[in-house]
Amino acid sequence: MTETALIYSPDQAEAHDRIAEALRGVGVDIDEGTLMPPREGVRAVMAVVGKAGSGKTLLLAALYRALEEAGVDVVSGDWEGRRRRDRRTLAILAPTNKAASVLRMRGVPATTIHRILYTPVYDPEYAKIAEWLAGQGEKPAIEGLTELALDRALAFYQNHKSIPGALAAAGLRGSDFITGWTRREEPLDIGLVDEASMLDAQQFDDLQEIFPTLVLFGDPAQLPPVKSTGGMVFDSLPAPARLTLSRIHRQDADNPILDLAHALADPALEFHHFERMIEDAARRDERVRWAERVEVDLMARSPVLVWRNATRIRLINAFRAVHGAPETALLEGEPLICDGIELPLKHRKKRLDLEARGLIKGAQVIYLGPGKRAGFSRLHVIGAEDPRLSAASIVKIEKPGEEEPFIPYAANMGAVFLHGAAVTIHKAQGSQWRDVQVFAPDIYAAARMGRSEAGQPLWKRLAYVAITRAEERLHWVVRNRLSKPTAPLSVDDLRAKPVALELEREDEA
Repeated sequence: MTETALIYSPDQAEAHDRIAEALRGVGVDIDEGTLMPPREGVRAVMAVVGKAGSGKTLLLAALYRALEEAGVDVVSGDWEGRRRRDRRTLAILAPTNKAASVLRMRGVPATTIHRILYTPVYDPEYAKIAEWLAGQGEKPAIEGLTELALDRALAFYQNHKSIPGALAAAGLRGSDFITGWTRREEPLDIGLVDEASMLDAQQFDDLQEIFPTLVLFGDPAQLPPVKSTGGMVFDSLPAPARLTLSRIHRQDADNPILDLAHALADPALEFHHFERMIEDAARRDERVRWAERVEVDLMARSPVLVWRNATRIRLINAFRAVHGAPETALLEGEPLICDGIELPLKHRKKRLDLEARGLIKGAQVIYLGPGKRAGFSRLHVIGAEDPRLSAASIVKIEKPGEEEPFIPYAANMGAVFLHGAAVTIHKAQGSQWRDVQVFAPDIYAAARMGRSEAGQPLWKRLAYVAITRAEERLHWVVRNRLSKPTAPLSVDDLRAKPVALELEREDEA
């Protein structure tokens, strides 16, 4: 067992050993650090399941490091390098940009499923830089790029392992070096998939086409995908292929938010008892807050989590009203949620370009201002490695009691957005925020309805998913009130962060 196993709990160690055994069966020995060529027709699909705090991410990260140390090539969504017949490859995937960014913050080079399904086509001249950065070629001489620019690119890549980010550091834009996108034709090797509870059947099928060896990491207590006809995709795996982590890892043992999440497993727990637990936790620990109102300042970057659409729409309109937002325009800094891309079939390449750059359904976006052309918006995609782009936009602002939304911006076709100051708990899955506000009256409404899902009261599943979205602090909001903002909406926090890539491709949609 690798050195990383020394910090494992017993169930993590057992899961590690079972996965290591499966990898040996396909020619990758992470214990000895040896590789064999890929074996035709040999397949393995496994799942590591456990509730929040059980150590799924720690195990995933340790497996990534062991595979990389064994010589497996890590494939990101931006560059694969030269293919070798005997090479072994690994990709770490998540269903959303936000989920992938959470892993990247922990040193795991994750990308979205979409960025593995569709890969960029690089201009041949700039592909030479990518090969050099990846250690597969000599330092190139590129007309228009100085030695200093190439050195900046190398320094960026050594710190962040992002080819587009490195090329941007050299002074290039995406339109300079990415000429298009293509559906992956050749399979990869090993895939580690985080937040697998969000996968639908089609995504699972796509992944199995690409990866003969697939390890899913998921939380069985979360809500199943909206379009799911049953449970999670890993529920269909045979029992030996499902590895369960039940112990709370020691780093998370003193976490009141996780304590509340795991208390929901008690079948005798009623809603009013759970709220008393939250009150008690709030008196003991500042990481839990019993909130008498929604804090509007937090809504600009982390949405209020609700169950009912009517609540979502009401909170969004209250957020816009207290900021003095006009009906006919968006303010810089308003949060949006991508609700899909409306483009006809003949514009398939444009759709792929937008989706590959982060505008997939459910992506969280901050409005930066109007684009240079009518109907276009400048946007910051939360969690994307290259977050800034400009796209034709159809922005829908829903109104309480009205069937049709108000549309302040509308291109003829392009990316569709809903407002993002409040989102449903279903749509929040896969994301985490430093502070999370949960609108408790909605959870209470679900409890009063007495509905069940997968054998568990729906309110408990909703509460579990909602409170485990909080990285540091949980706000349990008990009243339908909204605070006043302490400052106008701004995008200064986004400008202050280094942006790997600025995209202004307004001809793309």
